[in-house]
Amino acid sequence: MIAIIDYDAGNLKSVEKALLRVGAEPVITRDAGVIAAADKVILPGVGAFGEAMEKLKSFDLIDPIYRVAEQGKPFLGICLGLQLLFEYSEEKEGCKGLSLLKGGIKRIPDAPGLKVPHMGWNSLKVKESATLFRNLPEEPYVYFVHSYYLQAEEEEIVAATTEYGVTVHASVEKGNIFACQFHPEKSGETGLTILKNFVEL
Repeated sequence: MIAIIDYDAGNLKSVEKALLRVGAEPVITRDAGVIAAADKVILPGVGAFGEAMEKLKSFDLIDPIYRVAEQGKPFLGICLGLQLLFEYSEEKEGCKGLSLLKGGIKRIPDAPGLKVPHMGWNSLKVKESATLFRNLPEEPYVYFVHSYYLQAEEEEIVAATTEYGVTVHASVEKGNIFACQFHPEKSGETGLTILKNFVEL
């Protein structure tokens, strides 16, 4: 069973639907007991960093997330779910993230001809050893919707990057923690392969 953490931050149903398509058993929940009993856990999300951290606190979901990380259970952050795993975001000054990984979330800088938010398909440059990207072409195309991007402190955890005015750390992997800035659930067959790779861990 895969627990999809529900903290009122959108895209839950599309993640659930994609997981069902790859043969997983997803459960949307904010119940700490269900999260603890799950084989794997996903933190999805769209929206604002500060508001999301407040919701995680108000639903008492922070400790269950830390426990999953400590237990070594496979954990996947998607979009805002990736950003929350890091230490801070420029979107909300003074608001700390979960700090499970080192680094911060920066605003995509304004540049001529570059639209912010970044919405659309981009190719990824993938590290050869990246677990989530097994059985995919060399530069897979995935779907992004974001105004802020990850700058991970530890270069070695970066599994994939893309270029959008700056080098975006598009996916990270460290131990049992995986995360994607893009939306695998909206990235067609490529995204389904990524989710299948996570399900099969």
